[in-house]
Amino acid sequence: MNTAQSVLVLRLAAPLQSWGGPSRYNRRDTLPQPTKSGVLGLLAAADGRSRDASLTDLLGLHLGVRIDQPGTLLRDYHTVSDHRGLPLPSAKVDAKGVQKRTSPAKYTGVTQRFYLQDAVFTAALRGPAPLLQTLEHAVRHPAFPLCLGRRSCPPTGPVSLGLYPDGELDDVLASVPWQASAHRRRQIRTPDVTLEATVEDPTGDLLVDDVPDTYDLKTGTVFGRRAVRHRWVTLSTGHKAPPPPGSAGDNSAGHDPFALLGW
Repeated sequence: MNTAQSVLVLRLAAPLQSWGGPSRYNRRDTLPQPTKSGVLGLLAAADGRSRDASLTDLLGLHLGVRIDQPGTLLRDYHTVSDHRGLPLPSAKVDAKGVQKRTSPAKYTGVTQRFYLQDAVFTAALRGPAPLLQTLEHAVRHPAFPLCLGRRSCPPTGPVSLGLYPDGELDDVLASVPWQASAHRRRQIRTPDVTLEATVEDPTGDLLVDDVPDTYDLKTGTVFGRRAVRHRWVTLSTGHKAPPPPGSAGDNSAGHDPFALLGW
């Protein structure tokens, strides 16, 4: 018997987000939109799952992401040193499994972290209705703190936008109202806005490597591949269209920008 499907919609907004995918070590990049690994990690945390818990039921969820506010890129520069003045440890261990010191001695390490500033995304996950009902309740009452890609990036405002019964990802992404910040809404004065979206689709022509097999730090995560496709979504901004040129409400006719200067 087929299980009814529904769509869980999330608003992912914060001063800082970082969706690094497979990047690691001394340089942590961010992609321009949330990864499936990052979104599933948020759901697993909300559901109270340990890092070594199975992700089998979550991997079957299909993800769609709409970029409501792209944000800007921030580069954060770090230096790392031992407070005791000792050389930094290396990635190698000795025969007893003890981590070696760097040779020649290295006292300062440089790392770089990249973040998205002031970005807002609408993420939609389609799957079995009972599972998504459980996850939606978990997002509203999370067992562990939620973060947008990294632990230092907590979300602002409510994350869950609710469940859409029997919905398709394309239809939901085209119907959920624009989620941009008030500041962004003041900048965009047109009656409509066109947003980029990415939808997981087995027939998609683009492949991304962001499907996790585990979040267990001991074994490390291996990222699987999924197919996606891009599309564009046009939404109402709530602003009225400007009056046509020459109409009664048009104030541009006969305007002289130098009139106040007496020229």
